[in-house]
Amino acid sequence: MRGSRIMLVAGARPNFMKVAPVLHALKDAGAQVILVHTGQHYDYAMSGTFFDDLGLPAPDHYLDVGSGSHAVQTARVMESFEPVLLATKPDWVLVAGDVNSTLACALVAAKLRETTGSRIAHIEAGLRSRDWRMPEEVNRVLTDRLSDLLLLPSRDAETNLLAEGITADRIAFAGNVMIDTLLSQLPMAKALDMPARYDVGRGGYVVVTLHRPSNVDDASSLENILEALAEIAEERTVIFPVHPRTAKNAGQFGLDDLVRRLRTTEPLGYREMLGLVEGAAAVLTDSGGLQEETTVLGVPCVTLREQTERPITLSEGTNRLAPWPLTAAGIVTSFREAVSPRTAGRPAPDGWDGHAADRIVAALRARNVNLRARAELPEPALQV
Repeated sequence: MRGSRIMLVAGARPNFMKVAPVLHALKDAGAQVILVHTGQHYDYAMSGTFFDDLGLPAPDHYLDVGSGSHAVQTARVMESFEPVLLATKPDWVLVAGDVNSTLACALVAAKLRETTGSRIAHIEAGLRSRDWRMPEEVNRVLTDRLSDLLLLPSRDAETNLLAEGITADRIAFAGNVMIDTLLSQLPMAKALDMPARYDVGRGGYVVVTLHRPSNVDDASSLENILEALAEIAEERTVIFPVHPRTAKNAGQFGLDDLVRRLRTTEPLGYREMLGLVEGAAAVLTDSGGLQEETTVLGVPCVTLREQTERPITLSEGTNRLAPWPLTAAGIVTSFREAVSPRTAGRPAPDGWDGHAADRIVAALRARNVNLRARAELPEPALQV
């Protein structure tokens, strides 16, 4: 990889844990890394602390796109990313996950492929919820179609891609790069002793995260969830780092009385959140990443969604889906079933071992010959 120019794109909180180990592995392999932060998460509490915790350098390019509707945000990323890509002409553009920045940057790179000679690699390819109401499903499916290299986080993802007509030569198994970050950060997270900060014992509390529009943008849905959490809070402390969107909507919907029955906090840094989750009796969430992290940590997880694009966390992990449509009673029942008796953690799925970033570098190296020949750019072929 020495001499290769690799662009890594991060836009939102879930991306940072995915790109950090890849960035470090690429630099160790001698690649020139260009880090682009689109600014999709523009609040320091939502992104800056993650850069600090994960040892990420200041981005080479910060696009500062901010918030907006899906169309507005995607368009802003595309407009801001295009001149960066034209100026840098990296050999590879690596996009991660399924946020708006992922699709926007992949789309720009695909349209400029002949001009820049840049190929696209998708970290965490092949995940499918089959719920087209989810903006993330649209983003991940389209990004996979545009990408030259599809890096699988789990073996079941390959079946999805092959069924969609993507050829095997574009697919490489990498494993779950988020678990690279988790395993490297876990000792430092444990050292924070997060349960003591909240004056609770290990296993004596529940952690909650909520941010998906389907749960927090509808007054009835959010009320059902908060009623369930308030009931659970009568049995165990419920610690709730509140997403800004969720906090705003709870106030607008007149649900602050329910929120006050929980132990709310501002959004936490990565290590703080990991330390809190690791000691929890259970996690209730609509996050994709927490489904994976709890699987590795052996912490029971109740996912507050109709489907999951990570079914391996159901079959091989500690995750379960709450009955749909969500009701307060259904959520409480799922919680009690999850923690009594506590589900024993199973061995982690294949490739969730802390070495996914190394396999990503190996996959890039294997495909890194004469990348610029097609575009007939003046740069010489790369040395592998």
